[in-house]
Amino acid sequence: MMRLERRDQTPAALLLAAPAGALLFTLAVTSLLVAWAGAPVGRAYALLLEGGFGSRFAWTETLTRATPLILTGLAAAVAFRARLFNIGAEGQLYAGALAAVAVGTLDGPPALLFPAMLAVAMVAGALLLLGPAWAKSRLGVDEVVTTLLLNFIVLLFVSAMLDGPMKDPTAMGWPQSAALPDELQLSKLLERSRVHTGLVVAGVAAVACWALLRFTTAGFAVRAVGANPRAAAFAGVPVRATTLGVALLSGALAGLAGAVEVAGRTAYVTLDMSPGYGYSGIVIAMLAMLHPLGVVAASVFVAGMLVGADSMSRAVGVPTYIADVIVAVALIAMLVATMLTQYRVRR
Repeated sequence: MMRLERRDQTPAALLLAAPAGALLFTLAVTSLLVAWAGAPVGRAYALLLEGGFGSRFAWTETLTRATPLILTGLAAAVAFRARLFNIGAEGQLYAGALAAVAVGTLDGPPALLFPAMLAVAMVAGALLLLGPAWAKSRLGVDEVVTTLLLNFIVLLFVSAMLDGPMKDPTAMGWPQSAALPDELQLSKLLERSRVHTGLVVAGVAAVACWALLRFTTAGFAVRAVGANPRAAAFAGVPVRATTLGVALLSGALAGLAGAVEVAGRTAYVTLDMSPGYGYSGIVIAMLAMLHPLGVVAASVFVAGMLVGADSMSRAVGVPTYIADVIVAVALIAMLVATMLTQYRVRR
């Protein structure tokens, strides 16, 4: 009979070997799918890496796609650290994007409209998560269900706005919002690329979240509530206030992702603006083991897989969905590897 026994101390070599083993396992499993699709495994993986990281253009596209993923990954990581399982980052992203465009298309000086646009986007995302967090802390309502269902409600609301009062009259009937003026759009970091200064915003947000969780009293309260809410309450940590504060921060990060995506890449809101950035943020947070700085690396990895899959698909005819399988298997493998660093298998 097999059982799991918690380790008293995790060897440093095991901490290094666990992610490497998870990566090798992922490559081994997904290579079977590549071979099943009739493509040469080595060439397919080479094209995948080349498409995501093999050139200046590949890196710029990867970093462009990683920008909103960093922010949604941070939104999930911060919330999960306090056992607030925010599954609604997708809806919060759209709420932030819609609020940003609503403010950005008003008449006024850009110096005032730009910070107001970002602030309103963060408030929209924060308020969208505040309700489920309050219901959980006050009434015991499962936040997984409420945040997940709010995604569909927000998307329906966005659809109504894009077909109604916020519809662009010059879009020839296409459901999209009016475009932000050039003065309110984020500048490019590199010439002849789509990488914008939102990447810097996301990087600063990651460092700020790490510092908050690592060096502040509020961060200690978040970690205490995540470790054991009852013990934290017994020790005097305000569990309910901490949960609500984490909800505001998590929702604000997801709302900021929507504003950055609009101001940096699309310039207007459409229903297909996000290919699932909010849901991908959950995967990224788990791959990073809820570490804010690890979220940056995980976001670049996931974005590179998604960008490289397009190149691989065109060259050898492998479906682009294999990139999603690679990310999913990597997540499962990383979770198992992390568990084995904390527990040993005993007979």
